[in-house]
Amino acid sequence: MKSNRATRYVALLRGVNVGGRGKVAMTDLRQTFESLGYEGVATYIQSGNVIFSSAKAVAAPTLEKVLEAEFGFKAAVIVRTAAQMKRVAQRNPFANADVSKVHVGFMTNPVAAAAVRRLDVKRFNPEEVVVDGTALYFHLPNGMGRAKVPPYVDRQLAVPITVRNWNTVTKLVELSASV
Repeated sequence: MKSNRATRYVALLRGVNVGGRGKVAMTDLRQTFESLGYEGVATYIQSGNVIFSSAKAVAAPTLEKVLEAEFGFKAAVIVRTAAQMKRVAQRNPFANADVSKVHVGFMTNPVAAAAVRRLDVKRFNPEEVVVDGTALYFHLPNGMGRAKVPPYVDRQLAVPITVRNWNTVTKLVELSASV
């Protein structure tokens, strides 16, 4: 027997309010999610993080189509449940690093193990990346601004990825855990 209990989700929009492109007011984004019937909708910072509840499964392609129709541009949407977000935080392979240097890339779908093995990231030392399912953990000792590993991995894996800093990840875990 299925339960009608709502699941908490986090939608991560790629390329929203970055570099003057994909401008979306968070109020408008919240209203759009509410118009789809989602409950408990909240946004976190201006980079396209939406926390919401739904009793039905949420499909990223559906959200992408609605957002394109509403805001006039394409943005990849990565959807994770609160439980999946919590697992991402718990599995941080760089837990002993300065958290201001840790970022997580969220992929729309997993990539083949062979593609991960082909990555030549050692040439970007001291930058590091660990691929774990649909999460990419980046340790960027010199910061994200000049980092070379994230764009390299993005090109090589050829799957939509959106990156969040560790503080944002942990805040999204906290917000998605609350009802």
